Amino acid sequence: MKREKHLGLRVELETFQKLKYIAKYEGRSLSGQTIYLANQCIREFEKDHGPITLEDLEAIQNA
Repeated sequence: MKREKHLGLRVELETFQKLKYIAKYEGRSLSGQTIYLANQCIREFEKDHGPITLEDLEAIQNA
């Protein structure tokens, strides 16, 4: 199974431009910044709700 997945996002132009600005400021590509933010969101979620388990992921995939 492929370890990486493509994720296409549609965002408002202003949001895109601001994310690009922040990414450049942080020394990341826009893709890298998006991955950073997604990982940050996962860490915060798991901190509040506990780890997301393999069983959780399988349940979502089979739903």
